[in-house]
Amino acid sequence: MADPARPPETATAHTRSRVARIVVASNRASSGVYVDRTGPIIDAWLVEHGFEVDECDVVADGPPVGDALRAAIYVGVDLVITTGGTGLTPTDRTPEQTRPLLDTEIPGLADAIRAAGLPNVPTAVLSRGIAGVAGSTLVVNLPGSTGGVRDGLGVLGGVVHHALDQIRGGDH
Repeated sequence: MADPARPPETATAHTRSRVARIVVASNRASSGVYVDRTGPIIDAWLVEHGFEVDECDVVADGPPVGDALRAAIYVGVDLVITTGGTGLTPTDRTPEQTRPLLDTEIPGLADAIRAAGLPNVPTAVLSRGIAGVAGSTLVVNLPGSTGGVRDGLGVLGGVVHHALDQIRGGDH
């Protein structure tokens, strides 16, 4: 007879609490010109999907994004979702701040996020967001629009826990 105090063998690693961090890349929101609306959407989604959100950093575009990512990776959060800085303007530098920190890119995830927005927003293909693994942290760049964030989270919902299980050495 199975020990009722012991979890079943079929329990997956994602039943443990996972920690996520949000990094909002926006010159205007970080300087108080307006209040960011994407961070709260991501926060609610993360909580709904069983994550503990340790911080939501609102930082200026460019090097501050890299600093925030390095800090999150250093403390070993499971997941970092960035929002903003993925477009074509001269200040949109989130992918450039993310890429050097990654050990492994996951191009299919970034492509799926772009594809999710395409039916309603043709300009979704202009997003340059990337995704990958840095140490044991999954890093995902989402666009800075609320619609782009929702589309990206729709993609993540089906794969995020499986990806984190694999990053931690689980089978696929």
